[in-house]
Amino acid sequence: MGKIMIAEDDVKIAQLEQDYLESNGYETKIVGDGAMVIAELKKGGYDLILLDIMLPNCSGYDICRSVREDIDIPILMVTARTEGIDVIRGLGLGADDYITKPFDPSQLVARVRSHLRRYQRLTGGGSGKNTVEHTDKIVAGNVIIEPKTWRVWKDGQEIKLPNREFELLCFMAQNPNIVFSKETLFEKIWGYDYVSDAATVSVHINRIREKIENDLRNPKIIETIWGAGYRFNL
Repeated sequence: MGKIMIAEDDVKIAQLEQDYLESNGYETKIVGDGAMVIAELKKGGYDLILLDIMLPNCSGYDICRSVREDIDIPILMVTARTEGIDVIRGLGLGADDYITKPFDPSQLVARVRSHLRRYQRLTGGGSGKNTVEHTDKIVAGNVIIEPKTWRVWKDGQEIKLPNREFELLCFMAQNPNIVFSKETLFEKIWGYDYVSDAATVSVHINRIREKIENDLRNPKIIETIWGAGYRFNL
């Protein structure tokens, strides 16, 4: 079913998450110290991480930032903070989704299952259809997108994109010169089973632009059409 890391220093919450996940067939490991999370993840074998923001010795934000540089697995942030700025910050650092405390354990399990299934589809581990079709290569200026190999290149240098960013980029690249609203992109890439909203799209578009555009102040590949949405120029 999958191995889940529970990065949580509240013993009761961690055990609750563990009990529900293991009763649904998942293997779990609890790590309560933020400083130990990254080292444990780099050992490999984890399919998803439930990441508390307020961890001792190393915050969930710092962990998310570091993990996204080397490890590409779904990150589901678990937090008591509900302010929009905290949510946007987490998503901006590469988190896939978030859930706030207190939460319904059955909803947590459903969210974990949804992310794992989507991740397996995106990486070719499942039979479901996704938005990334088997096109050999898409060229936009000095950027090359290879959907089959799940790779992106700029000026001959490979760029690392988390799955959600890659799927969003591929969807737009394979539907060029069409203006998509944030709501449409959110529906296509995230679906309806996420607690985030269309503002998540803007965060991910900005992250993609940081990696592929030559001038962030005047983006040419992914253009903002004010009042309408975004367009991939090809």
